[in-house]
This record gives sequence, C-alpha cells and structure tokens, in this order.
Amino acid sequence: MITLVLGGARSGKSALAERLATESARSTGSSVTYVATMVVGNDAALVKRVALHRKRRPGEWNTVDAGIELPGLLEALPGTVLLDSLGPWLANHENFAADVEGLCAALVGRSGDTIIVSDEVGLGVVPATDIGGAFRDALGVLNQAVAVVADRALLAVAGRSLTLE
Repeated sequence: MITLVLGGARSGKSALAERLATESARSTGSSVTYVATMVVGNDAALVKRVALHRKRRPGEWNTVDAGIELPGLLEALPGTVLLDSLGPWLANHENFAADVEGLCAALVGRSGDTIIVSDEVGLGVVPATDIGGAFRDALGVLNQAVAVVADRALLAVAGRSLTLE
C-alpha cells in the first residue's frame, strides 16, 4: 500500500505518517525504516525541529538518510517505509530536475507499505522569487505524480486528516 500524506507547515502531516507507519508495521509484522531527506546543516531552528521528530519516533525504527538516489534506496528497503519528505529531496536536485518517473516506479515496485510525506505548497503564499515559484511548481508536479501511483492520499490540516479522492 502506498499512502501519500500532504499538508502545510505544522499541519500534523509527519505525526499522521508516523501513526500510519506504526499501524502498518503492527498489522504486517514488519519493521519500519524512516527515510529522511532533509540535510540539516547548521540551522539551529532546523536542528531543534529534527530533534523533536527523532524524539517522537519509536527507538526500534531504523533511520536512513537519503540522497538524490532515493529510487534505488527505496527498492532495497524491506518492510514498512516512511519517507519524510519529498520537498527536501526535490530541492537537492539541480533545477529541481528529479527522477519523478524513477521514484514512482520504485514506489510501485516495493513489496512493503510506503508512507510518503510531502508539503502541499499550492495552498500557501505565492512565492516572491522566481526560484520559489519554480520549486512550488516542481513539487506540485511531483506530488501529482506520486498521487497517481498512491493507493490513498490524505491531506493533514490542523492535526486532522481528510481523504482525497
């Protein structure tokens, strides 16, 4: 099962995805691998935010840092995978030219459940810069492509979720 969890900043999308991954692992008897796409660097606020995410996750989960070779990594991982999130993975590609088809093929080819987190950037403020607009557009295209191959898509808003048809 492929589940796409979309939402804005502080919408509760990661917490929702973590609950879904826990439920998946429990029902299938599998482990959970958390695939992180964020390069943290020296930003103190980001370091703190990532630490809160790590603290919230169960200790038995395996964490893997993904680079731009995400499709190949996904194909090799067993069990339930929680991928958090698509935006940083896309941002790591020059001109946001990520292998969308390869990612979708890898998602479909996995034998375990996959929960993917992504920012819904189409509901926010219109970016003030050309590069911001290019990122918003590229992530929108990526989200749509993943939604096509997903078995379900959820929108997180204020800690609640809506099923998208």
